[in-house]
Order: sequence, then structure tokens, then C-alpha cells
Amino acid sequence: MMRSVDSSSTQPGLLFFYDPADGGAKRVERYLAQVLQRRRNHKSFALRKVDISDRPDLAQRFRVDSGALLVVEGNQIRGRLHDARTVVQIRELLDPWLR
Repeated sequence: MMRSVDSSSTQPGLLFFYDPADGGAKRVERYLAQVLQRRRNHKSFALRKVDISDRPDLAQRFRVDSGALLVVEGNQIRGRLHDARTVVQIRELLDPWLR
């Protein structure tokens, strides 16, 4: 289930689309955790996980598959990454917003 990202907040939203049965999405989730667990990055984003098996409508609306990351700021998608293969790719996506 997904809660809406608060567009009035100064904190950008980070949407992680996943399917619980997808090993690639589990890899992306581990990489994402590595980036966000750093002390200074811990609260950089309002993270929302979207199970695409529960919300296929959202996956279709945003044109994403399992393992996709979207950065949402001011009701606009500001960054997008599909099926990250490395921690570096995720860090590069999120770098403009990391503290």
C-alpha cells in the first residue's frame, strides 16, 4: 500500500516500486538502504515503497517495473532510475538531494 507523498513538505519523496518475488528489486532495495543509512542521508527523503502486485495501476501510470526509483518534488518527477545495478547509480540519482 502507498501513502501519498506530501507535496507541501520540503523533503522530496522517493518512490521505490517493487514486487516481493523479484530478486532484482531486492538487490535495488539493499543498495538503496546502503545509500540512505549513512547518517547524513538518513532523513533526506520521504521514502514510500509501492508493491506493484498490490498497485499495478501506479506502476502503469508511472511506466515503471519492479526495482524502479522515482524522486518526486513539488508534484513533479525530478529523477528516475530503472533496475539499478550498483550503489553508485543510486547515489548519482539521489546526489542532488542528499545532505
